[in-house]
Formats: sequence, C-alpha cells, structure tokens
Amino acid sequence: MTTAEETAGGETSAWGEVTPDAARRLLIAAVEAFAERGYHATTTRDIAGRAGMSPAALYIHYKTKEELLHRISRIGHAKALEILQVAARREGTATERLTDAVSSFVRWHAGGRTTARVVQYELDSLGPDARAEILALRRQCDAEIRGIIEDGVASGEFDVLDVRGTTLAVMSLCIDVARWFNVDGPWTPDEVGALDADLVLRMVGATK
Repeated sequence: MTTAEETAGGETSAWGEVTPDAARRLLIAAVEAFAERGYHATTTRDIAGRAGMSPAALYIHYKTKEELLHRISRIGHAKALEILQVAARREGTATERLTDAVSSFVRWHAGGRTTARVVQYELDSLGPDARAEILALRRQCDAEIRGIIEDGVASGEFDVLDVRGTTLAVMSLCIDVARWFNVDGPWTPDEVGALDADLVLRMVGATK
C-alpha cells in the first residue's frame, strides 16, 4: 500500500469512484508526487513512473497534468464538504454539531495528510475554470461551519462578535493540520481532532 493509500482515513476507498484501475493508480501516484515535490516540479513522467506505467499510458486517461490535479481537488473537496454537511445536519445543539464538524474535519486532514496537502495547498496551480469550481466547493464548506456558528449565536450558546472572521479562523485551524501532522508524532488523528474541537469551542465562547 502506498503512502497516499495509507493516509486520508482509508485512501483506497476515497478513490473508489475513479475507474478503471489504471486511472486510479495514476491519480494516487499524482497525489504522492504533488505532495512530495509540488505540482510545478512534478512531471507526467514522474507520475507515470510511480504508477509503474509509461508516460504515454497516462494520456490515455488524463489529457494533462492539470486534469489530474483538478480531479484530485474535486474529489477531495467533495469529501470534505460531505463530512461537514453530515455534522451540520445531525441532531443536537450547535455546540455538539460544531464539535462533531471540527473533530471530523481535522481527523480527515490528519489521517489523509498526503491528499489534504494537495487538495488544500495546490489551488493556485489550477486554471481559471477549474479553480472557480473548487472555490465554489470551498465556499460551501465555509458556509457549513458558518451556519453552525450562527445557530450557536442565535441560541445563546456562542458569544461571537464576528461570525465570518471566526469561521475563517476555524477553517484555517482545521486545514493547517495537513501541513504539520506527522503519523510518527505524539498525537493520533483522533487526539488532534478532539484537541482542535476543544480549542474551537473556546474560540466561540461556548457556554453549553
């Protein structure tokens, strides 16, 4: 199993929608290469070599290197949005929903740090149309967190002066986990998720 498959909380299943097998192997190889070398320093030959294929075989499944990055970004952001939507729509208080949203979102970024680094930090490598699509997904992710915070303010659970600014701070805290998390470090993804959820509740002045 590759590094990218071992992270992201079950990476193999995360790419299950990518078919055929050769296309999935190339995508996973691209995740690893982009995370290790950066998008611009990675060549299609690098990606094909990691997948055990010839450079010509890559173009059967992906017209360009950017198409690979776009698909990785779209799948990753869709998964992130799903995680937040599930938490935001569950029954419970705003405090419970925000705790669930942050801990789940952080676990995804820690457990899937290889994928998450590419998904979150290579946005500017995309062309205008692809970038606009991914930005729309990001805005939806922001809206889920912002909605929970607004609910908490309305219910009196949270004491927040600037909901939009606080949403940005919460999202930044969660996303940055992908940059620094180390599987050989002192914390597990679950522990980091619990820690950041507690920090966020303090940030919003949770009273319940």
